[in-house]
Amino acid sequence: MFENLTGRFSAIFNKLSGVKKLDEATIKETLRDVRRAMLEADVHFGATREFCANIEKRAMGTEVMESLTPGQMVIKIVHDELEALLGGQAFPFTLPAGMEAKIMLAGLQGSGKTTTAGKLAKRLASEGRKPLLAAADIYRPAAIEQLRVVAERVDVPFFEMGTNHTPLEIARAASKYAKSQGLDTIILDTAGRLHVDQEMMAEVRDVKVGWLPTATLLVVDAMVGQDAINQAEQFHSTLDIDGTILTKLDGDTRGGAAISIRHVTGKPIVFAGMGERLEDLEPFYPDRMAQRILGMGDILTLIEKAQSVIQEKEALELQRKMRENEFTLNDFLDQIRRVNQMGGVGQMMQLLPGMGGMNMPGGMPGLENEDMRHTEAIILSMTQKERVTPQIINGSRRRRIAQGSGTSVNEVSRLLKQFKEIRQMMRTVTGGTGGKMTRKMMRKMSGIPGLGSMFGGGGPQLPMPGGGGGGLPGSGSKSGSRSSGSKRQKDKKKKRKRH
Repeated sequence: MFENLTGRFSAIFNKLSGVKKLDEATIKETLRDVRRAMLEADVHFGATREFCANIEKRAMGTEVMESLTPGQMVIKIVHDELEALLGGQAFPFTLPAGMEAKIMLAGLQGSGKTTTAGKLAKRLASEGRKPLLAAADIYRPAAIEQLRVVAERVDVPFFEMGTNHTPLEIARAASKYAKSQGLDTIILDTAGRLHVDQEMMAEVRDVKVGWLPTATLLVVDAMVGQDAINQAEQFHSTLDIDGTILTKLDGDTRGGAAISIRHVTGKPIVFAGMGERLEDLEPFYPDRMAQRILGMGDILTLIEKAQSVIQEKEALELQRKMRENEFTLNDFLDQIRRVNQMGGVGQMMQLLPGMGGMNMPGGMPGLENEDMRHTEAIILSMTQKERVTPQIINGSRRRRIAQGSGTSVNEVSRLLKQFKEIRQMMRTVTGGTGGKMTRKMMRKMSGIPGLGSMFGGGGPQLPMPGGGGGGLPGSGSKSGSRSSGSKRQKDKKKKRKRH
């Protein structure tokens, strides 16, 4: 969502990277660029004004003006102020242990309340809670059925009373049902409207007053722009919300609403929806989101995602297999599936420093989900023996595998060739041969569907994370790939002339 804003900040920081001494004129010019970037990203005007004023106050200080690296000092100030704008400290969403917890979700129709209810139930169940999904939308029978399907998918109990009772009556009955079933958390999915109106507000206010929820969370679609800010203001003035959940943060809009909502409501952003899967609900960390927006990556979230899908013992066993040349196509298939569990290569790349401003996955060959599916289909069309000993796959076997996977013989051959090379590379990296991994070896990875562009081939060259300036955007040197490419072309011309 923040690709455009990240790109604008990167351009601003690149200008500062070569500055030896800051003066007032440079700071004011930088602030003009920052203000323009924020407003074009749909950030609330008041939030932008306060943000820039805080940066100017700190940047004009002696510490920055006399710093040996003033550009990096300004970048740090921008990061700190952006983190503060997003809420400063992360808000830990904790529910009372051993007591009934009642969560009411409010928001407009289409904001993603029902899916978010399922995501939240799945997350709380993984933390040891026993949630119940309760349908309180009495205007759309389809919404009740949708929540029932979501409850089945996340394997949690479901409660509904149809459309002939008030939302308050449903909420109270859900509490009694939860108590009788030994459930400790009720997630109430209330009705949405196409726009904010008095009837809707009166209804959710009645539930708030009569049911006394433990937490009232506003679900906001981050893709609706400035209107999300208006929604948040009106819901907060009526319900005194405890926090917000931003959905569709993986979308391609400007993202200013996500930055502004905390400033407008004064309430924390609790969770962020980062995809369509029911696992794609992340706690909102202002410091990590600030790093993503500024192109610094989010390594901590990447590590947490990896730890959620692979245990330490499994990682050590995988390392042993690589070192002893026992890494098979079964292992490769397992790793592809783990990557998909983490949100796919494109989402993982967005968390790496220097990658946030790049358009992925659609803009880079090898990162599309379709390529990953082709690779998976090819491996699944092999027998167990072929996956363990791929060297036995001859011409007739390749034709059978291609036919079974809906691909071509050339694609099968290419995957087998590249798997052989990746296994050799992995053995080298893990110390199996004692050698060093070279750029040539990394390029051997370049054509593997789903992984190729991570290794510098099959598409545009990626910048090295962090550059040469300690991981700060704009402090590294420019990539030398263009110059080295032109040198190779000159060498080829000279060789042709000699012949």
